[in-house]
Amino acid sequence: MFDLVADGLWTTARPQRFWGLESGTRMNVVRLRDGGLFVHCPVSLDRDTRAAIDALGDVRVVVSSSLYHHLYAGEWMRAYPGALFCACPGLERKRKDLAWNHVLGDEPHPLWAADLDQVFFSARFEKEVVFFHRESRTLICADALLNLSKHSSPITRAAAWLMGNTAPGKGWLEYFAVGGWSSRGRRLARRQVERMLAWDIDRVLLAHGGLVDRDGWRALRDAYAWL
Repeated sequence: MFDLVADGLWTTARPQRFWGLESGTRMNVVRLRDGGLFVHCPVSLDRDTRAAIDALGDVRVVVSSSLYHHLYAGEWMRAYPGALFCACPGLERKRKDLAWNHVLGDEPHPLWAADLDQVFFSARFEKEVVFFHRESRTLICADALLNLSKHSSPITRAAAWLMGNTAPGKGWLEYFAVGGWSSRGRRLARRQVERMLAWDIDRVLLAHGGLVDRDGWRALRDAYAWL
């Protein structure tokens, strides 16, 4: 159900369609120093998923870190009413029907500040908050490094080829998402990416596509070298 990535860090991949295209999605779980769980980009909470997550520990935080990773947040709110539910900036307005406790920004909340750093990647049109798990040197993101070129679906691979998505974060979609035609957008994105590149990144957990098992810093740098 959950794959162990590093000590105190797990991931699970699920099927997911976006605009009719099978892109897959991924949820990541961090065990915080106090033993509680930090859940990143929640997936559907079926019986098996709930049993697996409860076996790992107490759900303390659930984070919808992108404007597009909110579909199952309500299920988690009903199941874990005592947890802190955090929204990417703008998502609290998009999903007013959900009872968010906290809106994310550039600074980590005290609940996870000892374990995770973060950057609000606001230069992207869909916006997201990107995290860095210091102990395992893992970048945890949702859409900032799309990687569909080796997806199992031939239709998805064809779409990736049309987008120029030949490696994590590559392609014209990223240029559009950052507003690459705007010098202001590029400057803002460059500052935010430079903050991420200050992290000692080894691997990358991303929502859509194959993971980056090593040289994650290089993958991030190469993806946004055009900035």
